[in-house]
Amino acid sequence: MLRYSLAAPAAAMFVLTAWAGVCVVADEPADKPKVALQILDWKQTQELVGRHRGQVVVLDAWSTSCEPCVKEFPHLVKLHRKYGGKSVVCISMSCDYAGIKSKPPESYRARVLGFLEKQGATFDNVLSNVPSDDLFEQMDLPAIPAVYVYGRDGKLVKRFDNSDIKSEDDAFTYEDVTRLVEELVAK
Repeated sequence: MLRYSLAAPAAAMFVLTAWAGVCVVADEPADKPKVALQILDWKQTQELVGRHRGQVVVLDAWSTSCEPCVKEFPHLVKLHRKYGGKSVVCISMSCDYAGIKSKPPESYRARVLGFLEKQGATFDNVLSNVPSDDLFEQMDLPAIPAVYVYGRDGKLVKRFDNSDIKSEDDAFTYEDVTRLVEELVAK
């Protein structure tokens, strides 16, 4: 007996019932963007940013263990959906790697990629291969979350971080980031 399901209208689903049981085959639409993850250091990430001269670049430094990062991440995806590919490039950089010898950067790949796939983060995604404390030192960054916004000339326009806040009410949000991006796009 042949059965079909319309439970996932974006994907073709076929269910074949055989005498021995049920076999399910699900095909992704050919045009569905894939989520990819590169393992890079800070210098290589900056080179990735530099490849997008002529566009506004938003680089979000985050971690799956950072609650404010995870809370704000969907706004990066929303920004990409609104402007991505045209005038704005979004890049996410996971700072999950802690530098533990028994847990190399590759051991974080599945967790980070799973989060990115759940979010629909189809832009450039980086998993830093530099231990987070060393990375923050290279970035001159006290802590994440942090969002770097680069102008069309490739130069850093503003880094949003919470290093100067006095209370949680002072923390930046993606409303602040989006407002700056929209100003830069309008120029």
